[in-house]
Amino acid sequence: MRNYELMYIVKPTLDEESRKALIEKLHAILTDNGATIDKVDEWGLRELAYEINDFKKGYYVVTTFTSDEQAVNEFNRLARINHDVIRHMIVRLDEIK
Repeated sequence: MRNYELMYIVKPTLDEESRKALIEKLHAILTDNGATIDKVDEWGLRELAYEINDFKKGYYVVTTFTSDEQAVNEFNRLARINHDVIRHMIVRLDEIK
């Protein structure tokens, strides 16, 4: 089991209820595959550094979790095909020194 940090950006056009449901759904992908979520930090609506898919803003969420590669691979696969996730990135924390 390794420590990871996940950051993803959700479309700013989602209403609050839909956004919360999407965040729960994304975190369920991790927990259903054996991950344990340590911390969730919602940064909220922020300006993007550059325009992505005609969006100038996005809703940022940062999550730290402990998992094996199976949960990471499954999250990557499902986040790529989810149209409500603008971008995502997973970094292994034990590599950062």
